[in-house]
Amino acid sequence: MAGRWFEEFSVGDVIETRGVTVTESQIIDFALMFDPQAFHIDGVAASEGPFGGLIASGFQTLGLTFRLLLATGVLDGTSLGSGAMDEVRWLRPVRPGDTLRVRVDVVDKRPSRRGDRGIVRCAYTTSNQRGEPVLTCAIDQIIAARPSATVAV
Repeated sequence: MAGRWFEEFSVGDVIETRGVTVTESQIIDFALMFDPQAFHIDGVAASEGPFGGLIASGFQTLGLTFRLLLATGVLDGTSLGSGAMDEVRWLRPVRPGDTLRVRVDVVDKRPSRRGDRGIVRCAYTTSNQRGEPVLTCAIDQIIAARPSATVAV
């Protein structure tokens, strides 16, 4: 699927992703590299900690959230990166065996002064298999505008 051009996004659009199930080994592998706190890497210590068991790093949840959006194909070939992310909230722990899905709502859209791109602001909600939100954030995605047709003379 080809990605959407800037002009093809509208405020109010909703994009929903498929799910991904998070495994214990994925949680530990990610945490060992990027967030080696006991409640992410050691099941025994985690069971005695504040979450009562192993949980995924919030940064892993954020990465999975964006990966799930990319898997829809909506940004294939049209994404030019991101200019901002804010309002990040980790609402519930993600545990081994949780299946995450993402809902992305287009909440704003504005063209760039350059004319070859625009900013699409999206509100993300990542939920577990029970429909409970585990993460919310807002991202300003820079999207290429549809190339103008060249007229042959």
